[in-house]
Amino acid sequence: MLELPTDLPADLVPLSWLRGVWEGTGVIDYESGDGRRLQGEFAHRVSFSHDGGDYLDYTAQAWLLGEERVRLVAETGFWRLARPATDADAGPGLLPPTDERPERTVDDVEQLRNAEGGFDIEVSLAHSDGVSELYLGQVRGPRIDIATDAVMRSASTKSYAAATRMYGLVDNHLLWAWDIAALGAALSSHASARLARVQ
Repeated sequence: MLELPTDLPADLVPLSWLRGVWEGTGVIDYESGDGRRLQGEFAHRVSFSHDGGDYLDYTAQAWLLGEERVRLVAETGFWRLARPATDADAGPGLLPPTDERPERTVDDVEQLRNAEGGFDIEVSLAHSDGVSELYLGQVRGPRIDIATDAVMRSASTKSYAAATRMYGLVDNHLLWAWDIAALGAALSSHASARLARVQ
């Protein structure tokens, strides 16, 4: 059974352990399709916050460490439980709900558990370099596994076809790993980091 934090909608309880600002370092180790090996250490800052909706707001920035702090990419997006839309939900666009929204309870959320005992989630991310991703996956306790369902990129963006990400809470640290299919290479290990909660 879930414990319901008093300051969150019930739909966010399975994701509540992500809330806060996390900082730390990680490593990049990726071989492109032309055989170039891209390596380095980076600083990373991630924020999961809540503004009253049934989703978490997400922002992240990364900088390559070294003599010059080279900014890598910034991301922004939204994390939420997957559930069927109803007339009580707003959208698309600015369209308001057409029905009154009942307050959802922990029992309502429990009904969303999947066959593996977790909760299906949807994550939409936009990168500062012109890439947008829709991830589908699941949260099971303090672990999240997601994979791209769709990737869009502008004409000025480098080749990027797919990705998977894993997040986990281990010894009060947020650990993550990100595999990508980019620059002509198949899906393979790309980057990982260990972050500590700072807020």
